[in-house]
Amino acid sequence: MSKNRVIVAMSGGVDSSVAAALLHKEGYEVIGITMKTWGFMEVGGAPKHESGCCSLDAIYDAKNVATQFGFPHYTVDFTESFENAVIDNFVDEYFAGRTPNPCVICNKAIKWEELLEKANQLDAQYVATGHYASMNYNEETNRYCIINSADSHKDQTYALWGLTQESLSRTLLPLGKYTKKEIRLLANEFKLKSANKPESMEICFVADNDYERFLRERVPEKIAEVPEGDIIYHGEVVGKHRGIPFYTVGQRKGLGIALGKPVYVKKIDVARNIVEVADKEELLEYDVIANQINYVSSTNLKVGEQVIAKIRYSDPGSEAEVISSNDNEIKLKFITPKTAITPGQSLVLYNHEGYVLAGGIIDRITD
Repeated sequence: MSKNRVIVAMSGGVDSSVAAALLHKEGYEVIGITMKTWGFMEVGGAPKHESGCCSLDAIYDAKNVATQFGFPHYTVDFTESFENAVIDNFVDEYFAGRTPNPCVICNKAIKWEELLEKANQLDAQYVATGHYASMNYNEETNRYCIINSADSHKDQTYALWGLTQESLSRTLLPLGKYTKKEIRLLANEFKLKSANKPESMEICFVADNDYERFLRERVPEKIAEVPEGDIIYHGEVVGKHRGIPFYTVGQRKGLGIALGKPVYVKKIDVARNIVEVADKEELLEYDVIANQINYVSSTNLKVGEQVIAKIRYSDPGSEAEVISSNDNEIKLKFITPKTAITPGQSLVLYNHEGYVLAGGIIDRITD
């Protein structure tokens, strides 16, 4: 296997394009791969023309970069794997009353595990992406570590906690030491067509950001069987919900009730088919329990250990104490309460130096 050969996941955007260019300039034997994971005809909600990742425009943009720098580029069809691992999970989680984070699943199962299989076929030692994150190898602990990037506003370590040590041992993250502004400048310096390409903030396969539309079109037979149920406020029925899959913890808009003040979804009880709403201050919680744990820079956590924990991608992180920790479950207590801790989202733990210690999927608030 060639230790100088690297497969670069290229979406056609500025970040992955610069990542490929940087590695090429560093002397790596770069092979660009654009992963076709879904199509607008299958997921719906398409704009007037396909312009996001997986579109023809994106594939051409990635191929243009490869042509410019003289390295090969291939488009690989991962649609079946993506559907099974990411889209099916997305649907199942909403029906379970949880709010999924498909990027976490995609990174682990598709962008790394599937891409590493492709790397093996192409005799490449490494895979690389345009994520804003850094990593190193700790000889004392014999662990590959994920570390916060130089750009705190663009940092993407939250979505990488699921990567295994095997995957990390074959990973390059060339953008970790740069800010987004610096990447834009490099893109212009390299004369990349994607230098000023706008970013997409939505989930890639829900281009219009309308999850309800997506679910209704994706599984219409299953949606037809979803019953309405009660919306409860302080123990009293105040309205009817449209179906459990259409609600998420912290939601304020679209509840279809009028109480003379804003209220928010506090809890989704699938067993009782109830959506519980509450005042904003009632969404504050101290405790959180996560499962599906993956330890990254650390092999375990000590009871009483102080960590920085994030409960969603946009969360800047808060001080928390480890109450219990094992291979299956982590329980934390926040020093100050957090708003709208949401089952299905990721709980990611850092030390004060920005190393990702571990992560998991939020299961419940308290026992």
